[in-house]
Amino acid sequence: MTSTDQNTPQHPLEHSPAPSPRRPLTVGFDLDLTLVDSRPGIAAAFRALSAETGVEIDVDRVVSRIGPPLETEMAHWFPAAEVVAAADRYRAIYPDHGIAPSTALAGARESVAAVQALGGRAIVVTAKYEPNAKLHLAHLGIEPDTVIGSLWAEAKGEALREHGAQVYVGDHTGDVRGARVAGALSVAVTTGPCDAAELRTAGADVVLEDLTGFPAWLAAFEAARAA
Repeated sequence: MTSTDQNTPQHPLEHSPAPSPRRPLTVGFDLDLTLVDSRPGIAAAFRALSAETGVEIDVDRVVSRIGPPLETEMAHWFPAAEVVAAADRYRAIYPDHGIAPSTALAGARESVAAVQALGGRAIVVTAKYEPNAKLHLAHLGIEPDTVIGSLWAEAKGEALREHGAQVYVGDHTGDVRGARVAGALSVAVTTGPCDAAELRTAGADVVLEDLTGFPAWLAAFEAARAA
């Protein structure tokens, strides 16, 4: 075929559909026991609530099952009619007791920064009360682009999908379920109450011991996306 062939278009791709643009990188992170070791702060806040209300609370049991909504935990210690009020009071006293004792988990700052260094957006999607989640992050110098609170499991997936997240990083099987709802890759860390076997059984795509390995994993993930 030559350039004078009448059946040859001058611009072969002129009428071809344009390729779909690659979505900007967006990575979601859970907060408690993914970015922040909030166990000391949660324990302190529950002790304060116990002292104030006179209700005996086994704080060790509380911190062993961090993840689900606060009201779920309160239901173990308070009558059903008092759960909402107890949760509200806990959230109110939390800034005075829960922020200072809590620490950033290894690799947390670096993982959020790695997303942003690649030109992406790092969002935190957590079951924690949003104002208290923001206090934790500000106190620890972790700077995500967006923080969304008071969401658990599948409800997290709705927010992740709304923000176009391709990856969700969490420590709980509920986080894996949230990633699934969003159609996002589930990256799980074993820094929370669920071990690697539980997380894999729940459907986690990637299981890391902690966040220290996440920046390298993310660089490879983004390189593969760009290929």
